[in-house]
Amino acid sequence: MRFLAGLLLALVAQLAHAHKPSDSYLALIAEGDGLRGQWDIALRDLDFALGLDADGNGDITWGELRAKHDDIAAYALARLAISADGRRCRLAPTAHLVDEHSDGAYEAMLFAIDCGAGAAAREVEVEYTLFSDLDPSHRGLLRIQHPGGTLTAILGPDRPRQKFELAATSKIGQFLAYGREGVWHILIGFDHILFLVSLLLPAVFLLGRRGWEPAAGFAPVFWDVLRIVTAFTLAHSITLSLAALSVVTLPSRLVESTIALSVVLAALNNLWPLVAGRRWAVAFGFGLVHGFGFASVLADLGLPRDTLVLALVGFNLGVEAGQLAIVGLFLPLAYALRRTVFYRRIIFTGGSALIALIAAVWMAERAFVLKLFPV
Repeated sequence: MRFLAGLLLALVAQLAHAHKPSDSYLALIAEGDGLRGQWDIALRDLDFALGLDADGNGDITWGELRAKHDDIAAYALARLAISADGRRCRLAPTAHLVDEHSDGAYEAMLFAIDCGAGAAAREVEVEYTLFSDLDPSHRGLLRIQHPGGTLTAILGPDRPRQKFELAATSKIGQFLAYGREGVWHILIGFDHILFLVSLLLPAVFLLGRRGWEPAAGFAPVFWDVLRIVTAFTLAHSITLSLAALSVVTLPSRLVESTIALSVVLAALNNLWPLVAGRRWAVAFGFGLVHGFGFASVLADLGLPRDTLVLALVGFNLGVEAGQLAIVGLFLPLAYALRRTVFYRRIIFTGGSALIALIAAVWMAERAFVLKLFPV
């Protein structure tokens, strides 16, 4: 009982940070005996931090951006530290460009990395604190290209400092690394978690004439959950593969808004059930959209095609492992508490209403590019 309440409270505590995902893309390239970098940071995030839109008309021009180049470089590079083989590197901007990602325009800052060494680095340490004081949900998607292969990682407040060995990486090592990132991505993907939880909440009930009633045995509950999880997994695996391989692409704003809508509808269906016996079909239908959300991480990393296929399989299996962990923790407790007033009133009814409210705010933020929750 305490676990379920704690889980809901933890999700609520994160609601202010679960608006449209904020990411930057940091690429480090090892060539010869040196390093160089490119850092793509969303203009909307820089505008929030530094006020790029001088005239306040909602449109950031090249002139407004150029006037802030020095401020952007100083602000960003003060929040990034790179060390090579234990030596702190000096970072200096070399050019400012504009790049387009799936969710809009980005400042693309090229920078030199001087580590004061005459030989190629064997180990690189990256410390990343960009926007950590403004947006705890922000993440830096890191790609390190070196002669031995490509390394990737997700940096953020939870994991601001990471070390990387620039040695030849085995396929198994890369596969496991992408799997870990998949697990991490589902655990920080609060909209995906809430969609899954919304579908799981009524799994321990059966819809009767008087509304939701506790299931008599575990077997029907288990098979219902298995159908839901399988449908969701199959659906988002299809679109994750298609999107990550650039076979099908959709606008990020549409995808993220629809994901939020899926959470709203799934939660409201618990309160006013229109779809009871075929929630697996809902999981499949909206799972197709969630797959595009998962794929944005891999696609925007710009991995080489051979690495991308490996990343796709490992990342997808990692997502499934994280998803199964959530189900494995939630379902036994929900089944044990299904007959209690606490589960019916607080967890099921109150939780569904709260999830619908949170997701409705996310949908408004994403659809209309708003920031309703202070961060």
